[in-house]
Amino acid sequence: MWNLSVDMEVAPRESRMQNKESDIGVRRASNKKHHQNLQSIMQIPEHFAELSIRMFGALDDSGAGKETVLERRRTFLRREHIEKIAFQLQGNNIECFHFGSQSEGTTTPGLQSDIDFLLSYNKCNIMTVWEDWRTGMYNLLMLHDNTTPPQQYLLQVIHTDTPEPVTSLTDDMFVRKDSGQILFSAERWKNKIAYDTRDQVSCTFHVRKPLPEIQHWIDRCRGKHWPPVQLLEAARIAPCFLVPAGHPESDYKREEWRLSPDLIERMLTFSFNMTQIKCYIVLKLIKKSLFAYIVGDAITSFHCKTIMFFTMERTHPSLWCEHNLMSVLLLCLHLLRRWLRLGRLPHYIIEGVNLFDGKLSKLLQKRLLVYIDSLISNNLQDVFCIGIDNIGCRLQACSMRHTVQAGELRGVLLHNSIRLLLKFEYLESLKRVLTVIKHKLSSSHTTFEHKLKYIIHNCFECIENSTNVMSKTAALELIKHFYPLHISVQSSYYLRLQNVLDSENIRRVRYSLNSDVASSRLKFASMLYCSGHLQAAVRVLEDVERRYPSKVKALCVFRRLKGDRDLKVFADMLFGNTDNSEPPLAFCVNFLRQESHCAPVILLFEMNRNITEEEMAQRDIIDKQWIDSAEVDARPFLHYLQYLTYGGLGERDKQLHAMGVLEAYIDIRNQLNMYHQETALNLLGHCYEMEGDYAGALHYYEQSLRCRRTNNAANWHVLRIMRLISG
Repeated sequence: MWNLSVDMEVAPRESRMQNKESDIGVRRASNKKHHQNLQSIMQIPEHFAELSIRMFGALDDSGAGKETVLERRRTFLRREHIEKIAFQLQGNNIECFHFGSQSEGTTTPGLQSDIDFLLSYNKCNIMTVWEDWRTGMYNLLMLHDNTTPPQQYLLQVIHTDTPEPVTSLTDDMFVRKDSGQILFSAERWKNKIAYDTRDQVSCTFHVRKPLPEIQHWIDRCRGKHWPPVQLLEAARIAPCFLVPAGHPESDYKREEWRLSPDLIERMLTFSFNMTQIKCYIVLKLIKKSLFAYIVGDAITSFHCKTIMFFTMERTHPSLWCEHNLMSVLLLCLHLLRRWLRLGRLPHYIIEGVNLFDGKLSKLLQKRLLVYIDSLISNNLQDVFCIGIDNIGCRLQACSMRHTVQAGELRGVLLHNSIRLLLKFEYLESLKRVLTVIKHKLSSSHTTFEHKLKYIIHNCFECIENSTNVMSKTAALELIKHFYPLHISVQSSYYLRLQNVLDSENIRRVRYSLNSDVASSRLKFASMLYCSGHLQAAVRVLEDVERRYPSKVKALCVFRRLKGDRDLKVFADMLFGNTDNSEPPLAFCVNFLRQESHCAPVILLFEMNRNITEEEMAQRDIIDKQWIDSAEVDARPFLHYLQYLTYGGLGERDKQLHAMGVLEAYIDIRNQLNMYHQETALNLLGHCYEMEGDYAGALHYYEQSLRCRRTNNAANWHVLRIMRLISG
């Protein structure tokens, strides 16, 4: 894989190293000649250098600075390693990849770029020739002939026990071609995955064998300024993917698989310097702000990326510097104009593909060509009309400070807000992975602890055997979360047998308290409370309250609230939080049924929320992963535990104060920061119930039901309170 730590600000120096010439004077003269040729051929306006520097700064201010780019890349690579190990722990030979603008770092908040999540199934052996057949595996032979469009393949099904074609339709995924060959259907596979995952996930197969399309591209690129030799060598051994997507004009489009060199394209993009990254981002801003008025979304980010690849290949590396940003952008637009005149945009790597097919009709090509002619002839003045990220205003000749809208995030604050959002989404994906694994382990109470030990053991093996630093870090991150779960399950077992927690168990828990600002410590406090160590529980709760920053963002894996990922939410969290040792994020506190004796009794009802079978039927695939456990937001649980422990110690004033704080917290102002409001209301209702105020308890239980009518433990609480009231 191409090195992520490439220095993106020294392209001229790097390019000189990559294109060694014996005579330095000749090289300088060559660079000067390239620059002069660019000015004379393209007729570059004199003000372009100043505009380029201003655009560079505007993009820095808009969340496209170097540190933010690298932060995005690191985050998504970490997520890939976490998800890959998680699949391995579940016995699935699957690899995960995040492709697209978010993971490349080639985006801004205003572009609202998607995340392309790709799963690759390694249990299938993709054959390019018969000699590739492997016994005991699902073998699929790639078929391509003169009738198959470029980049497209059919997959013929081959037996697992003998290198012979399958001749009968023994699987729902199989279809018969007119020639009699049994094919693995791309459309049926895609539909099956969409049904199974209920998500926008692309499920593909690896092609690990050498492919003529890739070798032809490598041969074509040799000896050019870009891509560098090292990248071509890495590309030669990089696997490609077969994506279930047919050519729009093919007779076999439902059965066809598209060859996709995503990893090679990632290497190419990761080799961009900052000028190239910003040129690519400006192309996408133009595409979304200006082209969209003419062609809608027919021009995609991949079209922009392809134009970048061709322009970089044909342009001397010394030109890709800050003061030339608008000049190289103009080169990109000239190239796009050329492709529009020809009516075809070639794929950069795979020959014979027209990227306009199925995307940009001839009519739209003509309309876009007219606009680009105008855009070029007016010296790109339309960039001042880009509204996304307020780019146009930032580029105005007057002071940029006065053109920025009030309250708009910029510069360092925007970078830190994006960094915190990335951390939030990384932890969210980590907790989702953990929950899926825990759900699968929970199928059996008797073997849960044994399976959990096996999971932890496998994580340690991954650390020992892997040579990849990110893989080791990912495995360590999983251990950090599974180990305290193992201690909690073990402690629950001791408490069920009415054994007192020994000091060794308590000591081990103390080393697992730094997953976030609150949730792990709250589970520890709950464990201490349930085992009768009330003074120790109070000390932990006081520590949680002391550590709790003034502004903390709750983090829930399974529920989303409108606006909870707004960057201004994260910017607001940064104000007043002077302690940067850990991000101000708090997971929801979760108790599995195997931990039930470490949780307050009221939470046992949360593990049995449904009253009727109809409620069970209403649960979707996501609900089923967590709804049989107790899940509560950290802050309400903190105050509820304080109420219980102070009550147990007879400290009445503190107990009532904790109840008052809990009641004040469950307020409309905190709805953006509470994902389980119905559970928080149930806890408050239980406080009133323990106070003997049954009317108050009933009020809050009914309020909880107004939040969520079904699959809510409040249904049980209302029945109980009604019995108590009626005597």
